[in-house]
Amino acid sequence: MFTIRFDMRAPSFGAATTDLYAAAIDMSAWAEQHGCVAAILCEHHGSEDGYLPAPLMLASAIAARTERLLLNVVVIVPFYDPVRLAEDIAVLDILCNGRASYVFGLGYRPEEFDHFGLERSRRGALADENLALLRSLLSGRPAVHDGRRITVSPPPCTDGGPMLMWGGASLAAARRAGRYGLGLLANGSVSGMREAYEAASREHGHEPGAMLLPPPDTPTVTFLADDVDAAWEELGTYLLHDARMYAQWNPGNSASAGISAARDVEELRNAYTSHRIIDTTEAIEIVSGGGFLNLSPLCGGIPPEIAWPYLRRVGDVLANLTTTRGSNP
Repeated sequence: MFTIRFDMRAPSFGAATTDLYAAAIDMSAWAEQHGCVAAILCEHHGSEDGYLPAPLMLASAIAARTERLLLNVVVIVPFYDPVRLAEDIAVLDILCNGRASYVFGLGYRPEEFDHFGLERSRRGALADENLALLRSLLSGRPAVHDGRRITVSPPPCTDGGPMLMWGGASLAAARRAGRYGLGLLANGSVSGMREAYEAASREHGHEPGAMLLPPPDTPTVTFLADDVDAAWEELGTYLLHDARMYAQWNPGNSASAGISAARDVEELRNAYTSHRIIDTTEAIEIVSGGGFLNLSPLCGGIPPEIAWPYLRRVGDVLANLTTTRGSNP
């Protein structure tokens, strides 16, 4: 019925990082009991507002507090040593008993490649090198690379390794996903992505896997409020910070979901695209129609004491909806 997403932005006017990280773990445990499908953990590096740089570590903490909640971890592949990444993924797979899946990305911010001392122009080649070895290592079989015999031990508990997908909003991303037999989880879509993915999959001997191609106006941040006007007064500054940061990182990008050109809170609200605050009626319509609420309860560093009532409101509404459905003949 809903997903819960954390990127752990902590701007100077937001809550302390210790409070935000503790809340993310507590909220995930709560969400598991109230209809949440998955916790989504994102990754960026060197951001001035502390964007989450180590999603597998946070995923491990959440795994320890939950039993059924799925974990969807975003990983920027060029920034990792593939052998160490395979070991970390294997251990997390064991810790959560196979509940974690991964969305790999290419990375795009020049500052992040500088952060790791990498050439951005080589990101495609780095991703391809890392993916090939990573897929082999996660299969549970030894791999030979550059004359080295490498074994990931212990192997993942999931037979064949955890679910792996490729993320992006371009034809190149679709083709890379197909080439390596990964699912395609786009953060937006351009014309022809489905066809490019299916063709590349079959060309390289794979059956097309899971695919999600949301339109650019798909909301990535949703809050549920009894009083929408009051909620925008309370949350607007945090939501605007989140939107403006993504827009600064993606100049001219109109294909990716979650990016807004809004310059102030009023514009962000009126755009009604990436960041939304909805009322109970609309929430029920979305869920009743088979849709999901994409929640980001700590968006822009919202203090947990402000964020919790909005999150609990989702639980109350969904519980009432379930009760109403159950009482119908």
